[in-house]
Amino acid sequence: MARLCVEAVHKLLNIPALRLIRPISQSAYRLQTEKEDADPEDDRPMERQQPKRQMVDPDTSIRYLASSSYREAYGDDPVWRHYRRNFKGSLPPRTRKTCVRKGEIATGSPCPVCRDEFLVLDMTNVGLLEQFISPYTGEVYDYMKTGLCQTQHKKLVLEVLKARNHGLIQSAVPFRRYDYSEYMEDRGKKEDV
Repeated sequence: MARLCVEAVHKLLNIPALRLIRPISQSAYRLQTEKEDADPEDDRPMERQQPKRQMVDPDTSIRYLASSSYREAYGDDPVWRHYRRNFKGSLPPRTRKTCVRKGEIATGSPCPVCRDEFLVLDMTNVGLLEQFISPYTGEVYDYMKTGLCQTQHKKLVLEVLKARNHGLIQSAVPFRRYDYSEYMEDRGKKEDV
């Protein structure tokens, strides 16, 4: 109440508030004077801000996979090989729903794809997609193994399906040849006995 009275007296006498009220820092005083000097007409809605993360197109991502900076960062290993999320206990929890919120990274340890903004999951980026596909079964690795957030994992599965439909990734599992003569000989002997 007393503070309101002091402020009213300051306004009547045109005395700056800095002299009589408790001392405040210069930056706080500048902010206070800027707010007072601002025109009320400038209360228009702010223009839409650009996202904090750089948006990279798939062609740039493909060039990045062939660059020396990528080889220096990841070597010959897949991007998810050295990723480890901190957690308590021996069993890892489910991966988070998303790592990026409102255009910026919202977690302390984002997934391998969200961490590097030049890694773009796209059907044309075959080099990156093949890192998440098992060479033995042809299936996409589980997000518990790769550490991808659920948003990026869904996008990965969708892009792999698109790439297979367009013929960019082969989905054939290697054909196994069996020697059926071994089985047929045993069968013939049992019938003769």
